[in-house]
Amino acid sequence: MATEAGGWDARFEAGRVCLDLVAVAPGGAGALGRWLGEAGLLPAGTPLEAVTVRWVPAFVELRDCVARLVHAHIDGRSDDTALARLNAFAAAAAPPAVRAVRDADGALVRAPLSRPECAGLLAAVARDAVELLTDPVARAALRRCEGDGCRRVYVDTSRGRRRRWCSSEVCGNRERVARHRRRAATARA
Repeated sequence: MATEAGGWDARFEAGRVCLDLVAVAPGGAGALGRWLGEAGLLPAGTPLEAVTVRWVPAFVELRDCVARLVHAHIDGRSDDTALARLNAFAAAAAPPAVRAVRDADGALVRAPLSRPECAGLLAAVARDAVELLTDPVARAALRRCEGDGCRRVYVDTSRGRRRRWCSSEVCGNRERVARHRRRAATARA
């Protein structure tokens, strides 16, 4: 999905919701609400009127905190300040509870047990980051996208651990097009 003007980019290719959060450019409350739903943090059809503009700075702070920790790990450094903040987010509240209900067709679907709260959703993303950073296998598979200008990080679950881009369709395609143009320019010269 494309980024709306000033919105949250809804590409989910990193392999973890906390890494998908790292990749977003923040926008308004409506875009954040849609991102939360598309990320699977809110069940489909959850009313989003609870998501207000006051939520945005907290999600931006969590995004920056996770980014600092992930990049520090990839670079072989530590960031105890970001780690303390991540732990505070993770401990602040319980993630939102869900229940099973029947939809119009009679199929079971997830529904929120109560109105979503900002602290609970932040805790859900923070706990995903804690799980990622404390899992030696997942942590060892963290990679930066090799695409020009791309700031995304992802968990490389490819066979052989040779994935180079956050998305073969986006960054990989850009690289292949650029390579083709360089070869064509060299052939013309």
